[in-house]
Amino acid sequence: MAKRYLKVLFILMISTLLISCGGKKVVKTAPSFEPYKFNANQYVPKVDNFVVILDTSSSMAEKYGKQAKAKIAKDFLSAMNQTLPELKYNAALRTFGHSASLPDKSTLLVYGPTQYSTSGFGGALNSVKGPSGDSSLALAKAINAAGADMKSSQGPIAVIIVSDGKQMDQKPLKAAEAMKSQFGDRVCIDTVQVGDNPAGKMTLEQIVNAGGCGISTTVDRLAGSANMAGFVEGIFLAKPAPKPMPMAKPMDSDGDGVTDDKDQCPNTPKGATVDARGCWTYAAVVLYDFDSAEIKSEAHPMLDEAVGILKKNPAIKVEIDGHTDNVGPAAYNMELSERRANSIMKYFVDHGVNAERLTIKGFGLTKPAASNDTKEGRAKNRRVELTPVK
Repeated sequence: MAKRYLKVLFILMISTLLISCGGKKVVKTAPSFEPYKFNANQYVPKVDNFVVILDTSSSMAEKYGKQAKAKIAKDFLSAMNQTLPELKYNAALRTFGHSASLPDKSTLLVYGPTQYSTSGFGGALNSVKGPSGDSSLALAKAINAAGADMKSSQGPIAVIIVSDGKQMDQKPLKAAEAMKSQFGDRVCIDTVQVGDNPAGKMTLEQIVNAGGCGISTTVDRLAGSANMAGFVEGIFLAKPAPKPMPMAKPMDSDGDGVTDDKDQCPNTPKGATVDARGCWTYAAVVLYDFDSAEIKSEAHPMLDEAVGILKKNPAIKVEIDGHTDNVGPAAYNMELSERRANSIMKYFVDHGVNAERLTIKGFGLTKPAASNDTKEGRAKNRRVELTPVK
């Protein structure tokens, strides 16, 4: 009997608990928005200016789902504001669709134009009053007023319209076209629809098309931090242009001071005197007088330098090339160039260089190093060049 009583008592207790739980409503709370945190150091502004135009007309008092569209719109802009990094933007916030009895206030500038800050924009957004008034003419006025707000701005402009698009005629479209004419490629117009009114969707898409470069989307598509981050990045942020790679320093393989891309005489021994072409050369302005193969005394230090290089590099064999200017017969100049080469070979041998390491060749006037049209150029062509050979 006692067991049966206890069993009945247990059943009553469980029933009471279930009834109690069933009588309570389980209230689900929307998760708080966690903004995506951009690393501001990795981005630069895609635009220099932006204007948000917020619909506060009477249709925004209607519910979409369980919330008034006006609250959904403000929550959307709050999420955008929390996501957008504080780069150097010039920003403004306008509302439209206020009391019909105040036509001069059908659009209100509640923020800016000023340098954007998260706190400044957020405070202005929080101050926006509840919805009232007509939307068609008010949106057109807001777009026109936004153009005036940005009149003195420099650089690209983003215009973001947040609205349900309801109860509108062609006036906002005409205003968007006028804004595009005013700013040209500097401006892009984006729209974010609150709700799913088909006529409103079409109107907002037409406004975007008038801008020529924006997007038309909805708050539903932008729900969540990842989607909002994509929206913010697409409109506001750009990756900085990569820094140009430093150009590789041209090589100077033989160390003669003339880089390989300009060196016409590679493999010159280190320490050799070279000309602008990178050739181991001694100009006639020092070596020879006109029509002469006799080495001038002023040339001895330079030739002694060459002797020293040859002695330090006993494996090097050298071709001694004689040259002339273009004055006189070609055959005579060929013979003169050979005599000049011979005079250098004799100097080297007399100063201890093995003759087996030396060969001579005359080129006459066939290989000028400079123009023969000037006195200076002809002097540079009366020369001897030393060419290392294998």
